[in-house]
Amino acid sequence: MPKKQLEGTVVSNKMQKTVVVEVESQKEHAKYKRKYKVYKKYKAHAEEKYEVGDKVVIEETRPLSKEKRWKVVRKV
Repeated sequence: MPKKQLEGTVVSNKMQKTVVVEVESQKEHAKYKRKYKVYKKYKAHAEEKYEVGDKVVIEETRPLSKEKRWKVVRKV
């Protein structure tokens, strides 16, 4: 089974080998059927340095620490 991949923007790179990636998705309101944006932040393992604002692809992985369950695959 392939691992989940998400595309997002780096919003923090202040930790060592960890970046915070904000992923945007769309939801639809149940009653009014209007679409709206939802944002979620993921902590991802990154061997290389990424700058704030970089678009990256993250992939699901085994737990690497208390909060890290994703790793950065590549820059878009």
